[in-house]
Amino acid sequence: MNAPYDGDRAQGTGGPAPSQGTAPGTPVPGQVPAPAPAPDHDPYVQDAYDYDPYRSQDLSAQDPVGEVLYDRAAHPPPPPGTFQEPGPLYAAPAAPMYSPDPRVWAQTPPPEPDGPSRHLPYGDHATTTEFVGVDSLVTRAAEEQPEPDAFAHLYRDQEAAPRTPVEDTPVAAPAPAKPAGRAASLLKSSALMAAGTIVSRITGFLRTLVIAAAIGVGTFNDTYQIANTLPTMIYVLVGGGALNAVFIPQLVRAMKNDDDGGEAYANRLLTLVVVLLAGITTICVLAAPVFITMMSPKIASDPQQMDVAVAFARYCLPTMFFMGVHVVLGQILNARGRFGAMMWTPVLNNIVVIATFGAFIWAFGGFTTSGVNATTVTPEGVRLLGLGTLLGLTVQALAMLPYLRDAGFKPRLRFDWKGHGLGKAARLAKWTFFFVLANQVGLVIVTQLATWAGSVAEKQGHPGTGITAYNYALLLWQMPQAIITVSVMTAVLPRISRSAHDGDAAAVRDDISYGLRTSAVAIVPCAFAFLALGVPMATLLYAGSGSGAQNIGYVLMAFGLGLIPYSVQYVVLRGFYAYEDTRTPFYNTVIVAAVNAAGSAISFFVLPARWAVVGMAASYGLGYAVGVGVAWRRLRTRLGGDLDGAHVMRTYARLTGACVPAAAVAGAAAFGVTQWLGSGVLGSATALVAGGIALAAVFLIAAKRMRIEELNAMVGMVRGRLGR
Repeated sequence: MNAPYDGDRAQGTGGPAPSQGTAPGTPVPGQVPAPAPAPDHDPYVQDAYDYDPYRSQDLSAQDPVGEVLYDRAAHPPPPPGTFQEPGPLYAAPAAPMYSPDPRVWAQTPPPEPDGPSRHLPYGDHATTTEFVGVDSLVTRAAEEQPEPDAFAHLYRDQEAAPRTPVEDTPVAAPAPAKPAGRAASLLKSSALMAAGTIVSRITGFLRTLVIAAAIGVGTFNDTYQIANTLPTMIYVLVGGGALNAVFIPQLVRAMKNDDDGGEAYANRLLTLVVVLLAGITTICVLAAPVFITMMSPKIASDPQQMDVAVAFARYCLPTMFFMGVHVVLGQILNARGRFGAMMWTPVLNNIVVIATFGAFIWAFGGFTTSGVNATTVTPEGVRLLGLGTLLGLTVQALAMLPYLRDAGFKPRLRFDWKGHGLGKAARLAKWTFFFVLANQVGLVIVTQLATWAGSVAEKQGHPGTGITAYNYALLLWQMPQAIITVSVMTAVLPRISRSAHDGDAAAVRDDISYGLRTSAVAIVPCAFAFLALGVPMATLLYAGSGSGAQNIGYVLMAFGLGLIPYSVQYVVLRGFYAYEDTRTPFYNTVIVAAVNAAGSAISFFVLPARWAVVGMAASYGLGYAVGVGVAWRRLRTRLGGDLDGAHVMRTYARLTGACVPAAAVAGAAAFGVTQWLGSGVLGSATALVAGGIALAAVFLIAAKRMRIEELNAMVGMVRGRLGR
């Protein structure tokens, strides 16, 4: 029994067979003599330390008996296939690497196509195993259930008493952890922001409803709208655009490159914003009459309206300071992957303002009973509305502090601005300033024309045709953009910035294409829904404001289809911002503002006063349609001539083709219901439900026929969430 076993053992280890006529211990020419065995050496492992010229260097091909005491950490073998032993001068040709070789007891398995083999013998992994044999047992000695000894069968015949055979149980490889893909992470962040934005927009609509119920939608509301819009315009002009477009990439780079994770850079930026806005706010409060005159010469020509507008402005302008603090704190959180706070805190602002105007209704009555206007409102009423508006923005800004503490960021003032990258950001922000300036100039022109047309139309018996109607319709029209497009691109923008910084144009293109196609699934149907159902939407939401609600619906219909280029423009410009290119968006915005201003002026002079604001709303979408064409070509050139245009255009074309018949059927259904039930609350609600069901049904049927893959993916995701 032992002789064949010894012979197999010698052959298995690669040791040479004894020659005929050669005495044991006599050295053979060309061969290194083997060390003499010790007197008490175990005969069963007598050849374990012999030199083996045929030994393979792969871990799985080595004799475990000879490797029991071999320290591979001190003497790691070379990778498989990289070392060859010197052979005799006249040797036979080497056999193929993976052909059967009787001299090797454990044949080396062929490598797998991708990466190292996951099926090496004994459960070893080529990329992680450093010790085998005894070392493996020692390192696993503390475990409650150690792995079975893979070499137990080699020593079974040396034991004094027989034992139960140990079956070689294959150890199942642990399932690799499924990494969270960028799409899953993006979906989670987008869902969180979308939820916050939805709640914010819903409370924002409740806010406009309460405001309309308290002060109507006529010229008195126009004075409040101008005063409340003025701080936003100045803030965006001074630094809001730069914060949103320039400093996010700078914060991302500071987090990536700075030793403190960008905390010092963020504190310097916060200090700069606080100091800058504090000074500008003080100047603007003192110059409130000048700004009111600039925004609306028509209101400034009426002394009573002017006094009320200036009083509102001096309460509302300080909100600019808290607006800037809220934005910069939100961008710091966004750069750290915390996207929810910036979307949820505006809910607090809306709640405070709703409570303020609710208190006004409780104290002075609703608009339908009080008929409040600039001549009848009391100073106490103006003070209540102004202080409530200021308090809302204050609470919104201070609510960011707990989120910062949870993110590990400690805000503190730092005035060491020089030499820390803020100058570079300021130079980049120069073009963003011009960008916002061009946009705000267009908005000022629209505000002047809309307030003038609204004042004339109200005297003709058509309330709700001024800047209030324009702003309320714009707020409702922008809701899908804020929920879908902004949420998706806010999560994508830091990643686009990293890809642009790394020079990966393909990744930038893919992310922009993803943002365009994903947002289009909701944006395109919503645009046609506004076109078909704008009037019942407005009459239902603003029923408490009287007959002006229907005019708001006409303005909303005019905005309608402009939502598509408006959303596309937002996504495309993020590609330029990722490359720190703010000059191109400026030129593009000049084009948009010029087209919008020209179209608004034509509408004001050509159309009747009642329809002038409707024409201005249509001009708004037309301006963005022209701007998209210019921006698309420029970004395509920037990315090497490829913007995934065929894929994107195919998605938008199919969605539009599915929405056209859906909008026609929905509009007919809504019109029939309003003719039957009227335009009151009941009729508007019924028309909206009937038209919405018709639009959704026809759209889904047409989209299924056209096989729109983005919509099918969204439906599949919703079904998976619902467990169906």
